[in-house]
Amino acid sequence: MNVKTLVINGLIAALYVVVSIAIAPFGFTNIQFRISEMFNHLVVFDKRYFFGIVIGVFIVNLNSPLGWYDLVFGVAHSVISLGIIIFLSKFIKDKLTLLFLNTIVFTFNMFIIAFALNLALELPFWFTWLTTAIGEFGVLLIGIPIFYALHKRLRFDKLI
Repeated sequence: MNVKTLVINGLIAALYVVVSIAIAPFGFTNIQFRISEMFNHLVVFDKRYFFGIVIGVFIVNLNSPLGWYDLVFGVAHSVISLGIIIFLSKFIKDKLTLLFLNTIVFTFNMFIIAFALNLALELPFWFTWLTTAIGEFGVLLIGIPIFYALHKRLRFDKLI
């Protein structure tokens, strides 16, 4: 990893943390609307954003009311979902298609977060999966046109 990639990943992690803290009450329980999850779309443009996103998730989850559950399951959710998209990007080159797939993968994988909430707070699994998935889907769906438009101007694949 070169210095430029390291710095950009540090900035992504910092942005993820700042945006998450700004909406903290809506980012940790069974009704989540974590706007910083939009940064997950960056991996569609270049897999090297993976580290900044995962580090950002880890730092934010250090302050989670769920404690170690969120550290383990929250980070696992990001690693697994991002890994799936990185794998799919080897076969699918259309960025808009990948952005929609990213939204679907992260939304479906919210069962990991629902499981953590079930363990930590004894929240009902299926209902929690539904509510967290709805929030994730909404945030990432809103993020598609934003990140697609930003990519047209900033060229995320050339920044890193």
